[in-house]
Amino acid sequence: MRHINSAAMTAVALLALGGGTMIAAPAAHAVVPFPSIGWQQHNCDFDGNGFDDVLTGAPGATVGGAKAAGYVSVQYSSSGGLSTTRKSVLDQNTSGVPGAAEAGDGFGGAVASGDLDNDGYDDAIVGIPGEDLAGLSDTGGAVVFWGSPSGLHGSDSTWLEDAGRLRAGANFGLALEAARYFAPDPARPDADPRDSIAVLENDTLLFFTSAPATAAARQMKSVGTGVRARDVGPLETGFAFRSLSHGNYNEDSWADLAVSGVTTGDQPGVGATRVLHGAPDVEALGDGGTFKGGPAVVSGDFSHDGQDDLAIGDTGVGSPLGGSVSVYLGKGDLSGLDPTPAQTWTQDSPGVPGTAEAGDRWGAELSAGDTDGDGQPDLAIGAPGEDVGSVRDAGAVWTLRGTRGGLTATGARSFDQNSPGVPGVAEASDHWGGQLRLIDADDDGRFGLLAAAPGENTGDGIVWVIPASSSGLVARGSWTYDGARLGAPVADARFGAAIDE
Repeated sequence: MRHINSAAMTAVALLALGGGTMIAAPAAHAVVPFPSIGWQQHNCDFDGNGFDDVLTGAPGATVGGAKAAGYVSVQYSSSGGLSTTRKSVLDQNTSGVPGAAEAGDGFGGAVASGDLDNDGYDDAIVGIPGEDLAGLSDTGGAVVFWGSPSGLHGSDSTWLEDAGRLRAGANFGLALEAARYFAPDPARPDADPRDSIAVLENDTLLFFTSAPATAAARQMKSVGTGVRARDVGPLETGFAFRSLSHGNYNEDSWADLAVSGVTTGDQPGVGATRVLHGAPDVEALGDGGTFKGGPAVVSGDFSHDGQDDLAIGDTGVGSPLGGSVSVYLGKGDLSGLDPTPAQTWTQDSPGVPGTAEAGDRWGAELSAGDTDGDGQPDLAIGAPGEDVGSVRDAGAVWTLRGTRGGLTATGARSFDQNSPGVPGVAEASDHWGGQLRLIDADDDGRFGLLAAAPGENTGDGIVWVIPASSSGLVARGSWTYDGARLGAPVADARFGAAIDE
């Protein structure tokens, strides 16, 4: 992409990782403000009934005798909330789905959603990072399932791959995110708006979009030249992509993309996050800066000013003890995010329950949503490495409340499997909170929490539902479900290893 200059990007990344001054674009006032999209628009209503559905990956599941072939489940919501009876279970042995279930595919290792054909029904994208293609192992692929009045079906699905650059170990589909980053037809940027897909390989960011306003609208095509990890990593070391989040950080009419990962090579494991500003043309995506921390990222209007901010969980090498979460605010103009974090949180921050300890991985997973119905997004924080008492790596979850002045520890709460009212018992290596999603399934203005423990029952995986109330999340009324409850494979499924944000 010609606006992403390699030398400039590596210099900015080095400054960010070394704690130096960030380089920011000149400030300019937006002509047409574009409001926050980071948490209000989950884009996951696959049947068009007005309620958010849930897309969950179980990449370790055995399908048709193939270990770790994987599947995804889709739970359709209504005014009654999240359902475990109206659902779909999809894998590569489902009729119409491209390919076949094979050992180690990891179907459902990453999931995302968005309206890719602008028909009013959101579509699901499922990553298959372990897919073998053309005799090459772990090349990776992805499948798009198109939304409809009856939800998602295998007979209506589309294959994605890095067709021009198949490589062993690329892990195409490692992470996915859909939003309106650019116009499918740059000559008509306001016509026929639709979301496009950002797809990560280990070392490349790729974009796919559907053809605008044609009978072939459901035929996805690769666009742009891609962004290489070497162009965003710090000097004298490599960089591996890991996660994505989208929001609107600079008040224009395009979604922006946060790309997070960790260093490799001589200085491995340091987290860093790159922001790309959307533009009418995919070849003109702009430089939104590089920020310290990663690889977890989530967007939301945490300062309640109408513009998205970015929360970055730092659990990499050199992070504060136990991990941290920093919040970078949109500056209210076209320049995007402020390069200096407005807030940095750890378990040792005043008012935050618990104590920071090595290996907690506090901030390894993040989700944004309004848990108390006050119109301001709160932040859920997972620490899958948290020890509960003497139980190692049992995992735990925290929430920080949103206020007009930003996130606050006043009223902060923490939950684990030993919390009164939470089903189950904390066990070693459950990694409870390894995936999180705040969801308003019944559209009442309050977001409950889905907290996954992919390691539960030695790797089967279970998801907990923590209800919302006028005071925030509450343990009372919590319940659980797993693959068995959805009529899907259970053993070693790692159910909940991916949940669409």
